[in-house]
Amino acid sequence: MNTKYRDLIDQTYYFPQEEFKLEENGLHFHNIDLMNLVEKYGAPLKFTYLPKISENINRAKKWFQDAIEKHDYPGRYNYCYCTKSSHFEHVLNEALKNNIHIETSSAFDINIVEKLKASGKINDDTYVICNGFKRDQYIANISRLLNEGHKNCIPIIDNYEEIDLLGENIEEDFEVGIRIASEEEPKFEFYTSRLGIGYKDIVPFYNQKIKNNDRVNLRMLHFFINTGIRDTAYYWNELNKCLKVYINLKKICPSLDSLNIGGGFPIKNSLAFEYDYAYMVDEIINQITLACAEADVDVPHIFTEFGSFTVGESGGAIYEILYQKQQNDREKWNMINSSFITTLPDTWAISKKFVMLAVNRWNDEYERVLLGGLTCDSDDYYNSEQNTNAIYLPKYKRDKPLYIGFFNTGAYQETIGGFGGLQHCLIPQPKHVLIDKDENGNLTTELFSEQQNVEEMLNILGYGSGN
Repeated sequence: MNTKYRDLIDQTYYFPQEEFKLEENGLHFHNIDLMNLVEKYGAPLKFTYLPKISENINRAKKWFQDAIEKHDYPGRYNYCYCTKSSHFEHVLNEALKNNIHIETSSAFDINIVEKLKASGKINDDTYVICNGFKRDQYIANISRLLNEGHKNCIPIIDNYEEIDLLGENIEEDFEVGIRIASEEEPKFEFYTSRLGIGYKDIVPFYNQKIKNNDRVNLRMLHFFINTGIRDTAYYWNELNKCLKVYINLKKICPSLDSLNIGGGFPIKNSLAFEYDYAYMVDEIINQITLACAEADVDVPHIFTEFGSFTVGESGGAIYEILYQKQQNDREKWNMINSSFITTLPDTWAISKKFVMLAVNRWNDEYERVLLGGLTCDSDDYYNSEQNTNAIYLPKYKRDKPLYIGFFNTGAYQETIGGFGGLQHCLIPQPKHVLIDKDENGNLTTELFSEQQNVEEMLNILGYGSGN
């Protein structure tokens, strides 16, 4: 009878996989010996494998280039990174090695853009696509960037007042985009996105606010689906409505030449994950080509805004199982030495799924468990609702430490979790390690941040020295 944890994984999934393999010392992720990482830095531990960022960017570029060549598509493709997914400098530094552009969401994003320009990592040819609801500070920062000569900064109009607010602050002519307020899926509590301008209102808005405004040119139509680019009737229906708006606008607005299909690609959330990225890109290019040919208008240049897809699969978290609590006949709670709410907040807030595997002890027998965090909050757990399947791990043994890993956690978790700030129940945030490759292709590690200590917490709370 196959009762080992490795037998369970072999029977349930195709394993090993491209990024996962098993060696004598335990699980390897992108050839990173995770037990060596634990032995060097301890657990709990967050890490970022930087080369994965460049790999995913170039995968997407190739899918679009292949589709453009196949359909003889005359437009250009521009890859933008959504900084809100992870604002860290090490992430931007890696992403910007690949000749990409940037999408921003709020005022301080522009300050990051200015830092990147000052260091020579971007230049005036880099597109800065400014999304989000814009008021005083964001308007001022966008205007400053444009006034200082960054003509490829394109504010995406989110509401009826932003054209006037921008015009009051920008000194010369400028270009804008308009965001479509897409209709949400039926399961949502609301029908229409709060972001952007409704389908039926976009052409009247253009005629009223832009057409006769000598200082403003409409350059881009922005199409965003909250649930991302997926092969569903809902997605293709919304894309078709978007293309109708583009065609109607293009016929009366010659300056419109770009379509931004925001709402990114999904990332791997289990070992059973399947998604045909190349097919989706090919079909998007095909649909745009057919619609524009039928209407006899020029096809647009394509922009995408990939945040989670860019950085998500670069991240991971490792925890140690501290203790097992047998709460009743059926439920065994494995307690991790950290908190899900603070270190992987999406597991708590939106029941997001991540790849979860044991790091060591794959030759031991397995058992079904629930995972609990250290806080006193009853919602601090990870179970089969968050995981794609029931959670099985090597059997808990007090004298044999067990480590578990969560993978593809690189997007949003640090910012939503409040990196460097207060943590729920004052559970400290873990160490964070950056993993890269040197010029010879050898893996290197660098400690980015230490585990949060009590002095940092007390200072934030006002209990610092002198108080």
